[in-house]
Amino acid sequence: MQRRLYTGRDMARVQSIEELRAIARKRVPNFCFEYVEGGSEEEASLRRNREVFSDISFLPRTLVDVKTRNQGISLFGKQSASPFMIGPTGFSGLLSREGDVSMAKAAAAAGVPFVLTNVSTTSVENVVKRAGGRIWMQVYMYRTRAFVEKVAQRARDAGVETLVLTTDSAVYGKREWDVRNFSSPMSLDWRNKIDVLRHPRWIVDILYPNGFPHFANLGDLLPPGQTSVRGAASSILGQQLDPSLSWRDVEWLRDIWQGKLVIKGIMTAQDAERAVAVGADGIVLSNHGGRQLDSALSPMDVLPEVAAAVNKRLAVMLDGGFRRGADVVKAVALGADAVLLGRATTYGLAAGGQAGAARALEIMRSEVDRVLGLLGCPDIAQVDRSYLRSQRFGIS
Repeated sequence: MQRRLYTGRDMARVQSIEELRAIARKRVPNFCFEYVEGGSEEEASLRRNREVFSDISFLPRTLVDVKTRNQGISLFGKQSASPFMIGPTGFSGLLSREGDVSMAKAAAAAGVPFVLTNVSTTSVENVVKRAGGRIWMQVYMYRTRAFVEKVAQRARDAGVETLVLTTDSAVYGKREWDVRNFSSPMSLDWRNKIDVLRHPRWIVDILYPNGFPHFANLGDLLPPGQTSVRGAASSILGQQLDPSLSWRDVEWLRDIWQGKLVIKGIMTAQDAERAVAVGADGIVLSNHGGRQLDSALSPMDVLPEVAAAVNKRLAVMLDGGFRRGADVVKAVALGADAVLLGRATTYGLAAGGQAGAARALEIMRSEVDRVLGLLGCPDIAQVDRSYLRSQRFGIS
């Protein structure tokens, strides 16, 4: 893969998410790529998130009229063009200038929601104003509840329709690759400093003229001098997360937030039932992209059980390892209402900014369309377990 594949025109030549990943690896410095790429500890959860899809096979129909195909879905009473969206991914501003805006614009153009991370480098007000489309916002339950309430108020005033509460990070995972790249919490080691100098295009795009971008939505939550994204993520955020997080806090957030509320980090049917009870509108099955508890199950592993338990009483979404349109269709067949893309679109952003993110979404859209046609299923709403075979999931 050649380095020159950076422009919108060149992005059209990219045929897969894996190709975007290869371009991203060359375009951004090592410490940025490893932040996107890595998992926690032995990375068993990270590997499992991808391996699960190979254990599911399709059983296609034939002689079915698939001249017209539809992959649009209804989510929270609004139409989405595809059964996926861009999920919350932190530090996008280290991959491309104003990366959060670029991702949001790509999602709006594709007709799917964009979930802005609370640790973005562009303010929620700026993203909503400049990108349009359906903007959701992710938030952690920080130690300072007044700050969380302020985040909710800002999101409401900006026009955010859905708040996504991440619940699987009360204790920060051990991301060894993140710590290893820094000689101290706020300083890259010499190996990575030299590597940064080998990426002049990135330096101009990201660092010129004001240096490292800053967290735009964290305000005075962070201590003075730690508002820049130059430090290791674990040292900056870990100290602000609250290990006392409980369902009482979710009930508190439900009371102060009148929009749609999604709980991210659910992995059991029992917790999904509790989410229904507290009035959540949706859940995201997630092991945080394999970046928190190592050796955790894949969200796909628990999807059928959770979907059956909630029985359409709330929206069931999931993330974790989605790289192909076929992966998305398999998730829908097992009961998912939608999929959140993480690394797939982040690779696109790192590879080519907004054009790269847009290309990632187009690749996924075209692959979903092709799978529906080859399955002999003209509408994503008709996809179910009868189109699958899997010993792992007891489908024969």
